[in-house]
Amino acid sequence: MPNEAVVIEADSNSNSDYSLQLNRWFLKPIGAWPSSPSTTRLEKIISFLLNAICYSTVIITAIPSVLQMILEDESVNSKLKSLDFLSHLIVSIFTYSVLLLHNKDIRRCVEHMKADWRAVSRKEDQHVMMKNAKFGRYVAAFCAIFVQGSVLCFCFVTALNTLEIQIGNETRILHVLPCAVYKKLVNVDESPTNEFMIFLQVWSSVIANFSTIGIFSLAAVLAAHACGQLNVVMLWIVEFVNEAAIESRTDGFTKIGVIVERHLRTLNFISYIEGVMNKICFLEMLRCTMEICVIGYFIVSEWAEHDIRNLATYFMMFVTICFNIFIICYIGELLTEQCKKIGEAVYMTNWYYLPGKTILDLIMVIARSNVVVQITAGKLVHMSVYTFGSVVKTGFAYLNLLQQMT
Repeated sequence: MPNEAVVIEADSNSNSDYSLQLNRWFLKPIGAWPSSPSTTRLEKIISFLLNAICYSTVIITAIPSVLQMILEDESVNSKLKSLDFLSHLIVSIFTYSVLLLHNKDIRRCVEHMKADWRAVSRKEDQHVMMKNAKFGRYVAAFCAIFVQGSVLCFCFVTALNTLEIQIGNETRILHVLPCAVYKKLVNVDESPTNEFMIFLQVWSSVIANFSTIGIFSLAAVLAAHACGQLNVVMLWIVEFVNEAAIESRTDGFTKIGVIVERHLRTLNFISYIEGVMNKICFLEMLRCTMEICVIGYFIVSEWAEHDIRNLATYFMMFVTICFNIFIICYIGELLTEQCKKIGEAVYMTNWYYLPGKTILDLIMVIARSNVVVQITAGKLVHMSVYTFGSVVKTGFAYLNLLQQMT
């Protein structure tokens, strides 16, 4: 047993790195990965420069498109396409700002995870935690594939379309921009400017995608780790009851105080997640409701025109939006249910064979697990599968209204 513990302690850094590896890959390119005491001055300067580049790129890209929507008299269809692209940029830059503002809170969650991995001393606990860590990585990877794939696919498919314009006696063939811009500010009817604006919009989309992927993947990994800790607590409770019932050893982790301490530590960790996520969940819920409406409208329009290429692109984006809002709703539901299962795990053990004092200790654990733990959207809406259904229904209701208006 001692040798086994030493091996696990030596692997703790690699295990925690395995859990957070994808998050680091997604957040470092945009300078949003939280700094630590070991971060060098050069790394901090690079992060600051990345922050400035990301903000300036998105703002420069968004301003001509916002002016186009406000100042130009266009069709509803054109305005909706611009609104869809702009909403992705604007909400993503707000999400990016929240990531930077909560840098210390995210660092605290990361350090909490690393401390949990260092505290592992048994193969059974390591196996439970690793199983949940793999689940978090899979969700993070799928989120990256869906978001980057759908948005970049839309940008490239749109840019591959060409448009002929007549300027005097000259006929120019230009690429269609993913989002229309105000031509009096940026003359995209000229060849170098047209290609540069396409590149700028694609680059801004990549930055916005990394921001969205970073927060969703971070939420998935943190929630998966919290579930792993709760599963470890349930495992300890079962072993504690079984050993106490046969009057076996009561030292080590089997003491009820150690179990309660780990339980409360995990609940505090979930409160940290809620502090980071509640504003972002609120923004994402509003954006997903609007985009379900707008993209659904485009799908209906392209279906009527039998444009298979655009239809496939919009359908992929629709699936991505539904996947994103489902993930954060499912995470909220999962954490709430896992916290309740602590009390169920206590009740399903052979607690009736224990001394009265020990039973009272377990009753306190049940009482604490009955306090509802929630991930909320702006402290207003509980993120759950029911909320996911409400968001989808609201989006389709707005789609029906939009169709009636147009």
